[in-house]
Amino acid sequence: MAAMTVAFQGELGAYSEQASREFFGRDIDVSPSPAFPEVFDKVTSGAVDAGMIPIENSLAGSIHENYDLLLENDLHIIGELKLRIVHHLIANQGVGLDEVRRVISHPQALAQCRDYLRSLKNVTVEPVYDTAGAVRQVKNSGARDVAAIASAQAAVDYGLTILKSGIESNHQNYTRFLAISREPRSETGDKVSIVLSLQHHPGMLFKALGVFALRDIDLMKIESRPLTGTPWQYLFYIDIAGSLEEQRIQKALDHMGEITTLLRVLGCYPNGRIADGSSVIVRKSSPGGSS
Repeated sequence: MAAMTVAFQGELGAYSEQASREFFGRDIDVSPSPAFPEVFDKVTSGAVDAGMIPIENSLAGSIHENYDLLLENDLHIIGELKLRIVHHLIANQGVGLDEVRRVISHPQALAQCRDYLRSLKNVTVEPVYDTAGAVRQVKNSGARDVAAIASAQAAVDYGLTILKSGIESNHQNYTRFLAISREPRSETGDKVSIVLSLQHHPGMLFKALGVFALRDIDLMKIESRPLTGTPWQYLFYIDIAGSLEEQRIQKALDHMGEITTLLRVLGCYPNGRIADGSSVIVRKSSPGGSS
């Protein structure tokens, strides 16, 4: 039986690859993608079986692009994973920390390591599209004055040296990932994710939230995003504690449907476990070649 294929944004060694393997299994096939829209496109077209996207980080906040893409694409959230993120400063073999003058990485990683980066003297930072891609750039350039921030997996894959580990500003650094698929997995779970919009009248948000409060339903997260094409109106993404199998959840959604201009269930799924992002897999062939 062929292994399932999972798409993620970034290159081999990215944290999204780690999340994919932690959620779906170490033996999956993966499909690295340069940007988040391509991940959604691959899942929608059937080119892959599923996708794995980051949705929020405990230090840097939400990834708004992926909230927007969840609405734009007719896909379903089938699960989540909370990955403990450990950042490393990575450079070419033989390079010392005192030689580094430029640090490159994904903007989220740079933001999560802000305190450490400020402690470095005469060092500038430069955002690039991916953490593992930053390591590849350092490898290909051969530069001695450039380092990348990425995972230990990326350092192993490209045969580079870790100059410093655990450089995130707060070690309680977790990224929540969502697994997405063309078909819903089930109506059983601990969490229901929905998106809605409301008429722009006084008290409408209060009335909408009251639908859940009246039924003692816990709201785990609320995220607002601008409603495209309608200035000063918003979409609300809400995570609800419960299952679609529960009558109180169904009644709340039915009630919500009466007062919203848009209501869509994005998925029902189990509350995600926490995984350690410091593990490293041994590949049959390294994407970085020999060092």
